[in-house]
Amino acid sequence: MVLVVEYRGFGMLATLPRSLGEELRPYTGHAAAAMVKQVQRSVTAYSQPLRGVFGRVLVVSCERAVRHYVDCIGDPDLPHDRWIDFYRMRGRMEFAEGRSLEPLHDSVTVGARAAWRAMRPIVRGLGVGLDVIALAAESVFVYVDELCATTIEGYQQAEARAAGAIPLRRRRLLELIAQAPDGSACSIASLADGAGWRVPSAAAMVALQRAAGAPAFPEHLLDDTVLADLDSAEPYLLTADPDTDLAPLKDALDGWRVAVSPVVPLTDAPAALRTARRALLLTGEDAPGPIIWCRDHLATLWLLAEDFLGAELAKQSLDPFTSLSEKQQERLSETLLAWLETRGGAPEIAQRLGVHPQTVRNRLRQLEDLFGDRLRDADDRLNMQLALRAQRLMRAHRRDEGT
Repeated sequence: MVLVVEYRGFGMLATLPRSLGEELRPYTGHAAAAMVKQVQRSVTAYSQPLRGVFGRVLVVSCERAVRHYVDCIGDPDLPHDRWIDFYRMRGRMEFAEGRSLEPLHDSVTVGARAAWRAMRPIVRGLGVGLDVIALAAESVFVYVDELCATTIEGYQQAEARAAGAIPLRRRRLLELIAQAPDGSACSIASLADGAGWRVPSAAAMVALQRAAGAPAFPEHLLDDTVLADLDSAEPYLLTADPDTDLAPLKDALDGWRVAVSPVVPLTDAPAALRTARRALLLTGEDAPGPIIWCRDHLATLWLLAEDFLGAELAKQSLDPFTSLSEKQQERLSETLLAWLETRGGAPEIAQRLGVHPQTVRNRLRQLEDLFGDRLRDADDRLNMQLALRAQRLMRAHRRDEGT
């Protein structure tokens, strides 16, 4: 939340005698010089030589502070807009140069004490009453508090704008990595620097899937090093340490499914994201729990890599099925896959499929008639098994899409 300042000090200064301001005006340069000297001596962040922009800004800031203070004395109509704009700008500069609020606050308070010490003998020498001196002293510190608050206001404005920009930079950074990291190394490095993100040598891409009616993704559980796009139609994350970063999500994924690619070099991030998104097609025994680790399903994901390859493999390896009805194909396919995966007898296959052993024997005879010697060829059996597994995965995916 950006600070809002109430300028009470200007009103206090306006109640002092105008003549006091006129008497003090020739000494403003002396007081400003004392401020600069004490700030450089006491605040490490400002102890560098008074050269270039840094030197000019520090000197002008002190001079304006003292001159405006004196100009306010006895003048209730003095405009303050330019003073406020200048010190807000000063706060924004502090943020842009990477300094924290602490040295900024210290510099203002240290400088104020130095300026009052420089001015106090002059005020006393003017022969003004003690009540005027007391009010002048009090007004110095109220004025300084408000000057400090104004610079902090500018600092917070810059901070708020930067906070809004950083998520955009992180989103663009994630898009670059996920789309074309090969030709974007310089852009990635530049955006990462602006977003305060250290570029890892390798990372995992994490695809997300939200069920209907699910609450918002628990983004607050993610570490700051995780890049996230939760607003797109296919939300996803990037993490250099998925085991650690995703552990807090284990019991918090209400209505969400998560698929985690292997950790790969950033140049392989686009392929890793495609793999993670394919993993979201896995259902049942192939995808236990809400978090799917692609490293545990590499062979299955390879089968899903290209739909047309699976279809072509099925066309070549399962061509005897083309003469059968869809129902017959489905029954014989599940029996053939069970036999290829177990190489067991009819009772074992029957138990796996939940049918009578005689039913299995009848189907095995049909398969023998259809495929013949191909059932005894190792290469043919491998091609059949791959084609059948790919078909099963795609049928499950189509069912899920239809629900």
